Amino acid sequence: MTDGDTVHVVGEAAGTRLVGFNTPEKYSPQCEYERQQGERASARLRKLVANGSARLTKVACACAPGTEGTKKCNHGRYCGTLLVDGKDVGSILISEGLAVPFVCGRTSCPPTPRPWCKG
Repeated sequence: MTDGDTVHVVGEAAGTRLVGFNTPEKYSPQCEYERQQGERASARLRKLVANGSARLTKVACACAPGTEGTKKCNHGRYCGTLLVDGKDVGSILISEGLAVPFVCGRTSCPPTPRPWCKG
């Protein structure tokens, strides 16, 4: 796990960004609370994967045509969904307050939601 919404598959150079949700940043947080929540989200994802049967499915990234697999598309990462014991990890993290929904269109994404430092 890189963080709560990015995983690495052994043998692949690029990570896989899990789609449908966003977790707090632990490496470039906007505040200390976001970093702490980012650590919690990462730990929870690690625990889910360690204690269940995980299945990663690669999906198309929401990028401009011809850019998938390049730094211009999702920082060169793959995109995917991750189920643990048949349940989507994004839905689990959202229900536990460790992530927020983040849904992209076919070729682009809205601004990434980062609500952890507001208010």
